[in-house]
Amino acid sequence: MTAFLDFVGLCEKELRLCGVRTGERVAVLSQGTERLDYADAFLAAARRLGGDAYHVRLPSTLNGAGLDSLVVGNTPLSGNAAAVDALKQADLLIDLIFLLFSPEQLAIQASGTRVLSVVEPVAQLAKLLPTDGQRERIEAAGELLSAARTLRVTSPHGTDVTYRLNTYPTILEYGFTDTPGRWDHWPSGFLFTGGDDDGVDGRVVLGPGDIVFPFTSYVREPIHIAIEHGRVVDIRGGFDAALLRDYMASFDDPDAYGISHIGWGMHENARASSIAVDFQGIGMEARATYGNVLFSTGPNGELGGTNHSPCHVDMPLHGCTLTLDDEPVVVAGDIAVPALQAPSRRR
Repeated sequence: MTAFLDFVGLCEKELRLCGVRTGERVAVLSQGTERLDYADAFLAAARRLGGDAYHVRLPSTLNGAGLDSLVVGNTPLSGNAAAVDALKQADLLIDLIFLLFSPEQLAIQASGTRVLSVVEPVAQLAKLLPTDGQRERIEAAGELLSAARTLRVTSPHGTDVTYRLNTYPTILEYGFTDTPGRWDHWPSGFLFTGGDDDGVDGRVVLGPGDIVFPFTSYVREPIHIAIEHGRVVDIRGGFDAALLRDYMASFDDPDAYGISHIGWGMHENARASSIAVDFQGIGMEARATYGNVLFSTGPNGELGGTNHSPCHVDMPLHGCTLTLDDEPVVVAGDIAVPALQAPSRRR
């Protein structure tokens, strides 16, 4: 009971950051028996804050697919108009099944409902609880990224790729949402945008210690990815490259090779080593690692693009240098702009 009450208190802190107040409608979305303890904790926390809380619980799927499925965008809400309508009535939706990249989430956001995804282990939620200060730093970074016209990433491994930035907005993830229609993810701590559809060129080289999601594994030998006009045109290397090549080919989808988002991590408490010791969740801590560059392929619907491929690959890269209009923001895996640096990382 003590552990549950502690979790309720943690959820209450998160909901306060999300601006929950008396009379707000807070919906919790779950499926089957998954994360029922999360649902109960959020419902109790919302009631503590005077919110009108309710639970939409979807049936389990026969094949057990859900968050553990590698296919993004196809969710248990697909085709369930009644459940979508119920969730649109909420001011805040706590998403425990991971709706990201789905048309249902976009429809719920369009109604003005703000959405918070929560699927990571409780220990990570506590370790990476967001703060207002983190939000301020990420918003400051967002101003720089939104104003830039070119983004370039280089690394000692041989990465040298340039993005032309004229089409897509900047997305901020600081771990909570208090703005109507806005989505975020707890835990989080990074920002990103997308290059023009035909405006990404160069090469990305993943070196030992870089990460490939959804494999949730570290690269052990270099993967060389060639990019022309916004598309992956070649993947070379040893076993790791062959695995990535085969995975992307398995979707039989030309859009799987489109370039998705690019950005960098800013959470000073996140560690790239997390997936070596914790096999639960989807790896948000590793994505948010301070100074990592997050390179992604596949769907860009989250940015407003037209690529809805179910094949989404996130690749956190370490030790990179990222420049905006030739001005350094991340240098050798460390954030170089003083206003963006976490207090604990300032020299």
